[in-house]
Amino acid sequence: MSHRLPEPADSPAASGPPPGASPGPAPGGHTHAGHVHATGPVENLARYSRPAVVGLLVLAALATVIGAILLWPSHAERPLPIPFQAADGGPIRTVDATVISQSRADCGTLTPGTATTAYPAIAATGGPCIASVTRLTSGAQQGQYVVLSIATNRTQTDDVPGQPSTKGLDPNAPMAGQPDLHLDDHLRLSVITDPSGTLRYAFYDYQRGTPLIWWALAFVVAVVAVATWRGLRAVIGLVFAFGVLGYFTLPSILDGHSVVGVALVSSAAILFPVLYLAHGVNMRTSSALLGTMVSLILAAGLSQAAVSSLSLTGLSGESTRTLQLYQGSLSLSGLLLAGFVIGTLGVLNDVTITQASTTFELAAVPGQSRLGAFRGAMRVGRDHIASTVYTLVFAYAGSALPLLLLFSVAGQPFSSLLTGEEVAIELARTFVGGIALALSVPFTTAIAAALIAPPSPEPGVARP
Repeated sequence: MSHRLPEPADSPAASGPPPGASPGPAPGGHTHAGHVHATGPVENLARYSRPAVVGLLVLAALATVIGAILLWPSHAERPLPIPFQAADGGPIRTVDATVISQSRADCGTLTPGTATTAYPAIAATGGPCIASVTRLTSGAQQGQYVVLSIATNRTQTDDVPGQPSTKGLDPNAPMAGQPDLHLDDHLRLSVITDPSGTLRYAFYDYQRGTPLIWWALAFVVAVVAVATWRGLRAVIGLVFAFGVLGYFTLPSILDGHSVVGVALVSSAAILFPVLYLAHGVNMRTSSALLGTMVSLILAAGLSQAAVSSLSLTGLSGESTRTLQLYQGSLSLSGLLLAGFVIGTLGVLNDVTITQASTTFELAAVPGQSRLGAFRGAMRVGRDHIASTVYTLVFAYAGSALPLLLLFSVAGQPFSSLLTGEEVAIELARTFVGGIALALSVPFTTAIAAALIAPPSPEPGVARP
């Protein structure tokens, strides 16, 4: 059975009170059946709902504050891991540079890496190396010139047994693993001081600051243009979320605190301001917040069971092995758990807020019951879950695509590839996220349905 949502003109507030009824409150005021706000949604709430939700959220907020106090990081300086040290033992130093000219030259005739005040004279012999002349735009030798030598595929004249074939490769393209530089590229060069005191430069990375700023501005403009002030508040919430991750989550984990505890506290600290900023302070948002928190706790339990039953160690990734080597107090299995929990945060937020809003809208239909609103919202939720699971799976598959390509040439049976730890971690992440996502729909819908008091089928008659 379907119901048509009432248009504003169909509502009692628009058409006036029925004959013989006492006049209602002024527009924007409160009624006994619900709360009408000039700029917010109509919420017909059960008597007990507001104090119950406020009480639960206050308890959750207190638990989050206590957890943050107990897990607050020291922000102490830590030894610099060897892979991130320069030759002198300090952090890697970089300077900016711009490619101003390129030519083909014999590799043996180039002296790359040192800065000169005069423009370097390079014999363009058409050799197998690309000589890229860069001008330093920062650092102690700003304005001087540095030559970068990039070997091309022509330096590999014959196929080497056991190595990838060079057949079909562009002989003039840079070798695999070498940067493909072009004129006017903006680069970052690493700089070290050799034993003689001379500064040596090498390619480190591309400069991406300005393009990233433009992409960030385009993102903000698109979100605000479509979602207006609500979109701007969502962007502010996103900035806050990254602040929590950078200032609390990562330093607290490095201090050796419980990784799962840090993940749960961080997620709760992010959820409160992010949800209320984006969707407003109302009972719809509060019911979505409760549903998300319940689902997060469930995700933590599922993650623990998945890591334990699948014997996941976290040692398959290079970054986690480096962390274990130089930060021995860290629990790699705990890091996996925290990654599972935080990874489900965004998609859970999307599903729960949709379910809460749908339930409240259906409950506003005249003659609707709690059970009817629950069933209608569950129909919407089933469609939402079906599409969101695809989003979850393909997001992980996309991030693991290089890994899948590498394994596809490993000559191993397909079953062995699926059960290897690196792939198993991504599969477990998908399964845990999908289960938590699916169960968040009935959780949140039930919470929202319990909070609302559907309107009476006859205007002016209060529903008990």
